[in-house]
Amino acid sequence: MRWLVVCLLALPVQAGAAGMDTNALLKGVENHYNRARTLQVLFEQTYTIPGRSKRLEQGELFLRKPGRMRWVYSVPAGKLFVSDGKTVYLYTPASNQVQRQPLRESDDFRAPLGFLLGKLNFWRDFDRFVSKPEGEDVRIAARPKSERALYTDVEFVVTPSLSVRYLRIVGQDHSVMEFRFSEERINPPLAESLFRFEAPPGA
Repeated sequence: MRWLVVCLLALPVQAGAAGMDTNALLKGVENHYNRARTLQVLFEQTYTIPGRSKRLEQGELFLRKPGRMRWVYSVPAGKLFVSDGKTVYLYTPASNQVQRQPLRESDDFRAPLGFLLGKLNFWRDFDRFVSKPEGEDVRIAARPKSERALYTDVEFVVTPSLSVRYLRIVGQDHSVMEFRFSEERINPPLAESLFRFEAPPGA
């Protein structure tokens, strides 16, 4: 299963999103991520493949710079995705199996998310930015510069507080991944042990 996350979250400032131009919004998100060392957020994601039913999953995500992440799923209960910065692990309770792969070789769309606590640069990775107001929010659409990217389009919605509450990614296979974020925390204390994978008994 392939996924993509180009995850964009909050930057608390005084100006509202609708009062800023696109470049200012993007620069604000860049500064936010490049300065953050850890992040914690609730997520809800839907995944749609043409010809199949939409799938809903949700849970809590923890990030630590560089490249460490832990996705703890409440739906489906027990599912777990962990990166220790070198290797990614996916545990699926339905099959009671663990998949392991070097992070640099992973084509799992969640893997790039860990690097957003590094050097995020929209103008390096994307072009054709288009923004439009949605009430007090702003929706921004972009396309990747590289033809080898695993996705074709990205959209995200910025609130007046400059938090990104919604993210939509269209894959090269026409799959659609949508994320809704809430209750994000910037720089919470996260123990290194949180990003060590331990296989459930019998897996």
